[in-house]
Amino acid sequence: MNQIVINDNSFLRQFETRVNGHLAKIEYSSQERKVFLTKLVIPEEISSEGFHEEFIKSVLHHIQEKNLRVVPTSPQIAGFLRKNRQYKEMLPVGIRI
Repeated sequence: MNQIVINDNSFLRQFETRVNGHLAKIEYSSQERKVFLTKLVIPEEISSEGFHEEFIKSVLHHIQEKNLRVVPTSPQIAGFLRKNRQYKEMLPVGIRI
């Protein structure tokens, strides 16, 4: 899959990318050094399991570059972290998935 370019739209508090004219986004809120990933929205036109995973990985990499912690409140993102244990170190102390 092609490299996904992530835009951090801080005004709308969402990480977003455009694919074939469609907007995929992960809504978030931030507090101290944590990013709460609250909602995953991917239009049906670009929805596939492969895209979901690549999009979430790209957002997590973007957050990791800023040295922030992740708290997944979205069930889809929490499920992704459960399956992909290599992102476990991004969780704050005391948070288990």
